[in-house]
Amino acid sequence: MSHNISLTASAAKHLNALSQEAGHPVMLRVLVEGGGCSGFQYVLDLTDTANPDESAISYDGATALVDEISAPLMAGSIIDYVEELVGSQFKILNPLAVASCGCGTSFAL
Repeated sequence: MSHNISLTASAAKHLNALSQEAGHPVMLRVLVEGGGCSGFQYVLDLTDTANPDESAISYDGATALVDEISAPLMAGSIIDYVEELVGSQFKILNPLAVASCGCGTSFAL
């Protein structure tokens, strides 16, 4: 169940830095839940253990986890880490999203 989801070099670099700071591997869990002003929203969490229903997306020693319910809603997505004037964050570039809210935290399919 990969659904062609990928992790960028920037996201991998940040996850590897977080792992180094923590002293153990840290993975990014990405979930899609109903909610937000556009219908769906991402829930991002750092974890050190994978659940049985999650697939691992790996790049350069870093790993993101996506569960079997969220994966089809994220097919073809790119998980990135961006640094902007307003702050830095993991960002999901989802080609299935047809609309998003003004604050960028929710999306519609």
